[in-house]
Order: sequence, then C-alpha cells, then structure tokens
Amino acid sequence: MRFLSLFFITLFISLSLSAKEGMWIPLLLNKNIAEMQAMGFKLNANDVYDVNNASLKDAIVLFGTGCTGELISPNGLLITNHHCAFSDIQSHSSLDRNILKDGYWAMSPDEELVTPGQKVTFLVRIEDVTHKVLSGTSDLKSIAEIKRKVAANIDSITSNYEKEDFQDVSIKPFFQENQYFLFVTETFKDVRLVGAPPSSIGKFGKDTDNWMWPRHTGDFSMYRIYANKNNEPAEYAPDNVPYQPKHFLPIDISGIEENDFTMVFGYPGTTMSYLYSAEVDMTMHQRDPNRISIRDIKLYILDKAMKASEEDFIKYAAKYATTSNAWKKWQGEIKGLERLNAVETKKEEEKEFMNWVQSDADRAAKYGNLFSGFDALYTQIEPLQNAYDYYVECIYRGGDLFPIYRTLKSKRQRQNVESTISFIQETFDDYNKTIDGEVTLALLKKYYNDVPDQYLPQSLIDLMKHKKADKKLEKLYQKSILSDREALIKSINDTSGKQFEKKVAKDQLFELFGAIEQAYYANVSAAFAPLRNKKDSIYKLYMAALLEQNEHNIYPDANLTLRVAYGNVKGYEAKDAVYYHYSSTLDGIIEKVATGTYDYTMPEKLRELYYKKDFGDYANADGTMPVCFIASNHTTGGNSGSPVIDADGNLIGINFDRCWEGTMSDIMFDPAKCRNIALDMRYMLFLIDKFAGAGYLIDEMELVKQ
Repeated sequence: MRFLSLFFITLFISLSLSAKEGMWIPLLLNKNIAEMQAMGFKLNANDVYDVNNASLKDAIVLFGTGCTGELISPNGLLITNHHCAFSDIQSHSSLDRNILKDGYWAMSPDEELVTPGQKVTFLVRIEDVTHKVLSGTSDLKSIAEIKRKVAANIDSITSNYEKEDFQDVSIKPFFQENQYFLFVTETFKDVRLVGAPPSSIGKFGKDTDNWMWPRHTGDFSMYRIYANKNNEPAEYAPDNVPYQPKHFLPIDISGIEENDFTMVFGYPGTTMSYLYSAEVDMTMHQRDPNRISIRDIKLYILDKAMKASEEDFIKYAAKYATTSNAWKKWQGEIKGLERLNAVETKKEEEKEFMNWVQSDADRAAKYGNLFSGFDALYTQIEPLQNAYDYYVECIYRGGDLFPIYRTLKSKRQRQNVESTISFIQETFDDYNKTIDGEVTLALLKKYYNDVPDQYLPQSLIDLMKHKKADKKLEKLYQKSILSDREALIKSINDTSGKQFEKKVAKDQLFELFGAIEQAYYANVSAAFAPLRNKKDSIYKLYMAALLEQNEHNIYPDANLTLRVAYGNVKGYEAKDAVYYHYSSTLDGIIEKVATGTYDYTMPEKLRELYYKKDFGDYANADGTMPVCFIASNHTTGGNSGSPVIDADGNLIGINFDRCWEGTMSDIMFDPAKCRNIALDMRYMLFLIDKFAGAGYLIDEMELVKQ
C-alpha cells in the first residue's frame, strides 16, 4: 500500500510539473483553466479570451512580424522589448544623434518618432475551420492533390468570410495540418517610437549575458499606436489620433514572490516538440554545430570592426545582434539536449508509442509503418539538409550583397524602380565595403570547403582551386558593381535595361551568385522538395496518432499565433551546487560593472540614483531595486515582449529571454530547468520616472498595489 501511495504521489508531481509545458490556444483555454486556477489564477477563461466582451487578448499585439507587445494605457501606449525595437532605434540614430547609445524619450506627442514600416496586429477572433478546410480531401490519394484542394478551400473560406474592410482573415494549420484555425485580425501601421533607454541599459550585458541568468537588462521600449478618427487602422497621417484599446493592462507594483502564478500571453514563433528521434539526432550532431561554426566566422569579423569604429558599430549593431542570438542559443540547445539524453529519451517514447499502436489491430494497420518510413527518409535527408543549412548561412544570410543580387535578378522587381532603389539605399545605409567584403569572401570559402562538390557550381570550384584564389576573390568583390551604390542606382534608373545588361548581368560577382543559386536549386532544393513533402505526410500521420493517443489533450507547436503559457515564479538548480534565486536587483549591475567586462557599462545617472537609493515607490520591501525575474513559463522566439501577467490579470513583467540551461525547450521541455526571463515592471517604471524624467507617461498608466 505504501508503494502504491508513493506511486500516485510521484505521478501527481510529474503531471503537475509537465503541465507547465505548453503553448495553448486561447480559444480552447477551458481545457486548462481548472489547472491554472489550482495554481493560483483568479480569473476565468472568458477573462483571457472573449469575442463579445473586452478581455486580456485585446491588450496583446503581434509587434512587427516576430515579437509581441502589450497596451498599458487607454491612449495607445505600448511596450515591447528593446531588442524588438532595435532596428527602429538604429534607423533613427546617427553620429549627430545616437539614440542607440544615448536613449530617447519623447516629452510630448510632437516628439514621438514616426517609424515607417512598423506595425502591430490585434487578434479579433479565432474559429475552428478544420472541417471546411479538409472538405473533399478524404478520397484524394496524392499529396499534391490534397494540397491543391486544401489551398482552394482556404481561398474560398477567406474570400467569402464576412468582415470589416479594415480587417484581415487568414487560416493557419495546426498539429501538422490535422487541424485548421481561422484568424480575424486588425493591423495598425501608424506606430510611433515614444521612448527607449540607452543600450547600456536596454542591452546591458549584451552577448555576455544573452540567454543567461542572472540577468540585469532593462530590455524594453515604448511606442504609441495611432488610428484614424473612427479608432480604426490607418496609414500614417498627421491628424491620426492615439488608439483607444478595448483593454489595457494595469501594472501591479506590489512585488513578486516565489511560486506566484504567472501567465505569458503572446506570439511564440516556432517549436518542434514532436520531432522524431532521428531529427533530434541530426539537430544535435549536424545542424546546430555547422550553423554555429559558420556564424563564428561572421561574428568575429563584425565584432572586430564594430569595436574599431562607432560609425560601423551603429551600422552593424542590429546585424550582429540578429546573428549572435541564434548562434548562442544553438550552443545552449546542444548542451541541454545532451543533458536530457534527448535522442535516447525520444526513442523510449517512440517505443512506448509503438506498443500502444500494436495493441490494437486497426491502429497497427494505420500507424504500424510510421517509424520505418521515417528511418529510410532521414538517411536521404541528412546530406541535403547539410547543404541547405550551408547555403542559407553562408550565402542567403551571408553578406549584404546577395539580397541585392536577388532583387536585381528579377526583371519584374527591377521594373519597380522606386521600390528597388529604396531597397538599395536602405542596404547601403548600413554597409561598409571593407567589412562586408571580408564577411562575404570568408563565407564563400567556408561554403566551398565544407559543401560537397556535387552541390556546387563548376565556376566556384574552378575559382577556389586557382593558385591565386584569394586575390581573384578580393578583386571580384571590390570591382563588383553590386558594391557600388551610385552605379547600381544609375542602372536601375535606366528603364531601357541597357545599363543592367551591360554592367550588372555580366558582373563577375553577380554571375557567381547566380551560379551558386542555380546549383543550389538544381542539386539541393529539387532533390529536397519531394523528401520534405514525404516527411510532412509522415509527420501528419504521426501527429494524428499522437492526438488519438492523448485524446487531443496536447498543445500544438508554436506558429506565431496567439498562445497562453502558464507557470510560477521559480528559481532553479543550474548545475551541481549552483542554485539561482528567482530575482535580480540593481546591486547586480553594480557588481558586474565592477568586473570591467566590455559588455557591462552603465550610465552615470543610473549609478547616482543607485548610491542615493532614489528608487521612488518601486523598490522591494528590503530597499533593493528589482530588475528581472524568472518563471517556469514555456516560451520561445516571438514571445519577446510578451506580458507576464499575474493571478489577477495585471502586468508584472515583460518577457525577453530564456535561461541558458533551458534553450532546448523548443525541442524538449525540462520543467526543472526551463525558465523564461522577464523584466520586472518596477524597474521599467523606475527608469521612466527617475532616470528618464518622463513621469508624464506613468500618469496615463494604471498602477495597482495590493
């Protein structure tokens, strides 16, 4: 009897821990609400998501194309991460007014900075349209036929859906195309930068601290959403007015304690929670190591150049941050998967799954050959996946000129003269010929050295085998018209096309890029496409089986749609004898700066406030100034900027990262070590009020203290 009781206690603990995993669809939150309330949540499912009444979802936006933001005032004031706003901050920076370095605060509406191209998207409602999307597909045999029918159904549903003129309708697949949901959204395109701290605060710790805990980064920025006089989406216009949201989040300044309930509400980008063991193996031992080694080269070159010149630092800051983010994440992912013995763990899960399949004749007939199909497929996929990753990292995302090549190779794009010139100008605004030349040539060599000849063009092979290959490469780049802003623009302005045919199409670098791209599509992409289609069809069947096995009580992988994750404020044991507390303070900033590390600097005014202990109403009960905290919510890229909401529906933090030991959570979630990192709202308010002197912004927020 004692053993039986211990078993059920262990089972309960296991289930309660695993319940923290998951990114749940708000429409279906009734499945989770009892557990959320048992963990401390005081609201109900309709308070989170409601179509007919204002709810928490109405305060949440997809910020740009890959972050989250939230409304914190009745006048359209929005917050997101500093790193989500980084490109905007960079675009408004120059040597004369370097707001990237110094920060910026609009002291009146007239000083808010218009940010062309920025946008925010609100979710209006979600509908399950699976039956309609899959209608007429059950008797179809081929993958191509099914895809065509599904596409036609989606087009019909979205085209005939009743909506307002300013609304958009889209349909996205879930559970590997076993389920489909329709989303009605509203996108606002007049979004103005209100404020951002200096990078020494907004990116404190930079790459040294990225993906790490403890963290001391003031990772936030502020915008205001503007609408037309009917409170509807509109392009920028001087007479637009601040948007009046259906709901905004009050900010709780009471302080947090360990085990407090937390909910992250946002737009996670991509997870891969149901990967087959062979793909996990390939990720750990092929994909991540190769991508890391490529980015090592690029980051070394950029870092050296940025340290030598403030002008180049401004130009390349966003590119460096984008490159280094995944680079460091992949390193942590490998370590986490190794620690969890991920491949063997997956194989054990697959063994249990197959036992369930074989226990029923109908299931065995339907799902019995799944894994043999996977095994044969991955043997063919691995070399092509390797060539694909090298092409993406070395060529497609390599230097600055390949995107220009891709734009110019399209005759239709060239004919759109204004758009093409605008793209060229934007590229060259953040371009240094010497730096990009070094990056481009180094990655071309890496591509040639590591990718088998069968995937390369003969022209690249011949060039690299030449005894003076380095000099020829350097000359090829330096003399290329692709690296000459004025010559390129002149060729585009010549609408007859003669300049293009004479100077661009016959340019040696242009021709080399074309040969590499052509070889990739002929030798890699063409062979990869049918294998990917086959893999997708097997994963679809596998996912259908998992849904059946789990009675549909599992969460779909993230796909940049609005999701709920929930957990608790909680520290964790990082490694043997090392336990991390759940919160950090301004004391830690002082300690880190004292080490003299390059990535640890702080503004003098912040230092003065610290020593004066001038923290206003935002300090902890013990007098320390809170900065960040961690919790057990399941998050990923796209959750950057997501609100961390307390049991009463108030805002207590802004999500901005994950801990190093938990970066494998996109593939395998470990409740003991996976933690999301959030900025404590009290630190944000302190910086706005005491550091920036922009307290007028706080006046329009709703602060609560319990």
